[in-house]
Amino acid sequence: MLNLGKGDSQLVDDIIKLVYEAKQAVASTVNSATTVLYWNLGKRINDEFLQNKRAGYGKNIIGVISQKLTEEYGKGWSEKQIRHCLRFAETFNDQEKVYALSRQLSWTHFRILTYVKNELSRLFYIEMCLIENWGTRVLSEKIESMLFERTAISKKPESIIRKELNAFTETKQLTPDLVFRDPYVLDFLGLEDSFSEKNLEDAILKEIEKFIMELGQGFTFVERQKKMLVDGELYKLDLLFYHRRLKRLVAIDLKLGRFKAAYKGQMELYLRYIEKNDMVSGEHSPIGLLLCAEGNYEQIELLQLDNSGIRVAEYITELPPKDLLEKKLHKLIKMEKERALKEKK
Repeated sequence: MLNLGKGDSQLVDDIIKLVYEAKQAVASTVNSATTVLYWNLGKRINDEFLQNKRAGYGKNIIGVISQKLTEEYGKGWSEKQIRHCLRFAETFNDQEKVYALSRQLSWTHFRILTYVKNELSRLFYIEMCLIENWGTRVLSEKIESMLFERTAISKKPESIIRKELNAFTETKQLTPDLVFRDPYVLDFLGLEDSFSEKNLEDAILKEIEKFIMELGQGFTFVERQKKMLVDGELYKLDLLFYHRRLKRLVAIDLKLGRFKAAYKGQMELYLRYIEKNDMVSGEHSPIGLLLCAEGNYEQIELLQLDNSGIRVAEYITELPPKDLLEKKLHKLIKMEKERALKEKK
């Protein structure tokens, strides 16, 4: 093989980079054009046939269009694909927004998102795809695990959710309500039916990459069993993380049972110690996350933990059937929204 000098090696690297960037640009252009084509196709069929008192004929014409396109251009134009296009145009009815997003999201992203029925939930997933660069597999997994319903923001009144998501769209600044979840799904830990807090902590550290993926992008592991000496007494925090976008240290304490009011004082001590001894210039106040096997919602409400920078969330070590998880989350969302309405009155 020819030996290259330093200058020649740099030249070759630059050429490879140029070709790669050009291919990426071409792929992006093709994806954008394909997505826009599917949207226009869906809109045209909807406008001309399905919404025009010719619905019966419109349904039949889908088969005809599929057949003609397949004859002309080959595979990829099944009736199922045409129906995806119809749903795409119905769900995303803002042409300018589709054109803009098509430069950043693939057709597969859009196809997945069209089947998210709730508009606010769909907006949340779009923004998270953009800011965290989710691929389509990750997007599907997040939707399947009901990520939106598990975020703190989903428990707020609809008007507040819309306002915060719109602000996020404009500024791309994450808030704690978009970052923290309840419950956290830790089914990847492989724990037995009976385990200790140390077993839980050890399992998390063994699967730290998966744990951070469940926490969300932006988290970085800092320390385990962080020691704090206060008035001659030694305290230990289970896990300490840092969130890059929030610019905050995040103290996590693991609890096996139900939430107890006493946990608040303990976490406040940790947070004030970290604030005094570990914060650096440019960071915001640390946040505490109490991960409990079960919440005590009335106690949590009475303690007004948000005012202290403390969040409480449940964790589940086995992912239940989706219908059960859905019922549980919808019940939690309903409770939180009713509480918010009471506070407003």
